Amino acid sequence: MQIRLLVVGPVQERNLDALIEGYTQRIGHYLPFSIETIPDITPVALRKDPERLKVLEGEQILKRLKAGEEVLLLDERGKEPASRELANLLQKKMLSGIKRWTWIIGGAYGFSEAVYARVPTRISLSKLTLTHTMVRLLATEQLYRAFTILNNEPYHHD
Repeated sequence: MQIRLLVVGPVQERNLDALIEGYTQRIGHYLPFSIETIPDITPVALRKDPERLKVLEGEQILKRLKAGEEVLLLDERGKEPASRELANLLQKKMLSGIKRWTWIIGGAYGFSEAVYARVPTRISLSKLTLTHTMVRLLATEQLYRAFTILNNEPYHHD
């Protein structure tokens, strides 16, 4: 199985890049992992029309998904799993025989209705409002943590 993090827009806080890259490399010791960025399509005019922006970003997201692909939205309205619950979900996905599991981080205004209709599975990393770069960092760290839990490695402490 491989895991892909599909994100809308570039990293805004460059000082977090090294941390994200560090966790990306660590995850790569367990299985293939990649981060794919959908270029920012936010001209100034669209910032005044968040619904239209969500639709355009949603089209770009959906274009990158394959039929039958397992997908998860990182969404503020999703379930907030504990780290061990996330590790159990990861283990289920690995044992299910799926080829690729894609996690999606949407744009600043969230996801379009078309994306929600295509991807019903959602998790939230926090009830707090976070920057998209912070979500990338937390998602990669939590994936790494899940692998260490599954492998009984001394990273996670209950």
